[in-house]
Amino acid sequence: MLEELDLHLSTITNRFGRPFQRKTINAYKFAGVALHNWMTESSMEGDFTTCDVATLNRFFRWYYQVHDVPKSQDGKGGYTGGTNTLQRNLRPLFIYLAEEYDHPSPYDSLKLHRYTAPPIGKPKTLSEEFVTDVLKVAGNDSPKVRDFQTVRDHAIIRVLTEGLRAEELLNLRVEDLDLTGHTLVVAPLKMDRSSTDGRVIPLQPKTVKALVRYLRVHSTHPMTDATPFLWLGTRGRGPLQYRGLYVMVKKRAEQAGYDPAQVAPHSFCHTWADDLKAAGVWGEHIMAIRG
Repeated sequence: MLEELDLHLSTITNRFGRPFQRKTINAYKFAGVALHNWMTESSMEGDFTTCDVATLNRFFRWYYQVHDVPKSQDGKGGYTGGTNTLQRNLRPLFIYLAEEYDHPSPYDSLKLHRYTAPPIGKPKTLSEEFVTDVLKVAGNDSPKVRDFQTVRDHAIIRVLTEGLRAEELLNLRVEDLDLTGHTLVVAPLKMDRSSTDGRVIPLQPKTVKALVRYLRVHSTHPMTDATPFLWLGTRGRGPLQYRGLYVMVKKRAEQAGYDPAQVAPHSFCHTWADDLKAAGVWGEHIMAIRG
């Protein structure tokens, strides 16, 4: 049934009229796998069409107790709102079962217990000193630094300070850069790469300079002609993945003398938004700039 759901979602469009992204489909399947595993461990017979409201209520209660119980109560686990996410991601499976198997969806019942995400506090932001120190260990704008990894890392950090999300940065292609115009184009994460959908990001002069230097070393990379993506891995590898970006940010933070546990790629985006808000820019305007 999960493979059927995968095929089904691969042939329809989302509420924006766009194809579902692979990671979205995988998230919906993962929710189904979690339910399947719980049913197996609970010695339940039958497939997903045996799940009624009472069954899902038991499943969600179990998931909440295992994954979402606050640390203050049991000293372990994390209060992450995972049950809320799982509950939302499981809905497409039961929509599909209702359409294809005439199975009444438990989500249509008022008796299904709903789990809300916990309140989100203010995200951690980075100090100006931190950003300066991390840029120093990644070349410090020096034209004498020419090794691929250092030049690349410096350029990535510069682009992160422009407010891009990690995935937006990783999806950049060489063609998205307009360095003479001091801009780049970011394709919406849940849309296609049509130029009419992208938003233009103005770049600071130092970011432009860092990108110019990176393109110079990028042209010598063995994978330059094999992929259109801007950020490439070290040791001749292809496009940089999130894991590589995550490790790089942690490594540079540690080299600069900071606790790597206190920073992640998205910390730069939080800081960018927080700086704008502190400067008096309205939240709605910040959201519009972010697309």
